[in-house]
Amino acid sequence: MLDTLFHPFVLNDTLTLKNRILMAPLTRCMADDNLVPTQAMIDYYARRADTGLIISEAILIRADGQGYPHTPGLFTPEQINGWRKVTDAVHNNGGKIFAQLWHTGRVAHPFFFNGEYVLAPSAIALEGTLPRMRELTYTVPKPATKTEIEQLIADFSQAAANAIDAGFDGVEIHGANGYLIDQFLHFSTNERDDEFGETPENMARFPLAVIDAISQRIGRDRTGLRLSPGGYFNLEGDARDRKVFDYLLPEVEKRCLAYLHVGIFDDSMNFDYLDGSVSQYMRAHYQRTLVGVGCYSPQTGSDAIEAGKFDLLAIGRPLIANPDYVNKIQSGKALTPYDDTMLAQLI
Repeated sequence: MLDTLFHPFVLNDTLTLKNRILMAPLTRCMADDNLVPTQAMIDYYARRADTGLIISEAILIRADGQGYPHTPGLFTPEQINGWRKVTDAVHNNGGKIFAQLWHTGRVAHPFFFNGEYVLAPSAIALEGTLPRMRELTYTVPKPATKTEIEQLIADFSQAAANAIDAGFDGVEIHGANGYLIDQFLHFSTNERDDEFGETPENMARFPLAVIDAISQRIGRDRTGLRLSPGGYFNLEGDARDRKVFDYLLPEVEKRCLAYLHVGIFDDSMNFDYLDGSVSQYMRAHYQRTLVGVGCYSPQTGSDAIEAGKFDLLAIGRPLIANPDYVNKIQSGKALTPYDDTMLAQLI
């Protein structure tokens, strides 16, 4: 029964979603040269306001976190004002929207901010060249010092405050997909021997500090989190990672966030060291509100919710192809198939 998808869902005392369909964060590289949202982005998000919650494309907390061209920021007055136009348009259409906050860590490139280096947990370069800019090769990052880590925590917190100033209903911390926070949580990218490495408690220290700083700044009811226990993108998985997430997930659960979001492109992927899929592993270790994602159809997503595998369904590429996704599903209309040519335009 698809009806499950269209029932309102109470996130907490301050936020109720009108349905269980979320728009997954989708990097589109459509901001202007100053990383300010454009009119096309305003229209793009407004058209999708019938989802229960829009999670924005990943938004930079500061300039040195940029790893792709024209990804928007939330650290200058112009960027904040640009996002306010987006959130106003979404709210005027009856929607809710969270800002996904990121720093790409070793996936960043000095080209974008005229810097000497990028920051990461350890001096381990990502192999290859940048998507959309294949003339640029990834560089060896500089391991962040304790002082630099403290500044990153402060900058995540400030970006969250900026998001609220810009009219967002909350934020999602991007702790997934091999970007900075995720790099601290995996052995293939974290070879530190200080208080931020070697043990699960140490490797989770920076991510938990970011969560706590943002929760204290804007409220845990306005704070979501995305995690990728299975290393599959921008880093390699390691069986030792399991213990890191075994420690981290109960710590996150204690913090009573708005939701936890599975970070995976295809949830049919299985990981030996997780004893199955990422969503199965996360549900076994986290009993609060969980958002599933990864190649689900409306029917399979609804079935998974009914089975208790997760509570909310995030939809990605089908929402690029179908701005009216929710209406089409409710009315039984056929969905327009997604194809990669759609990435070059905002419809």
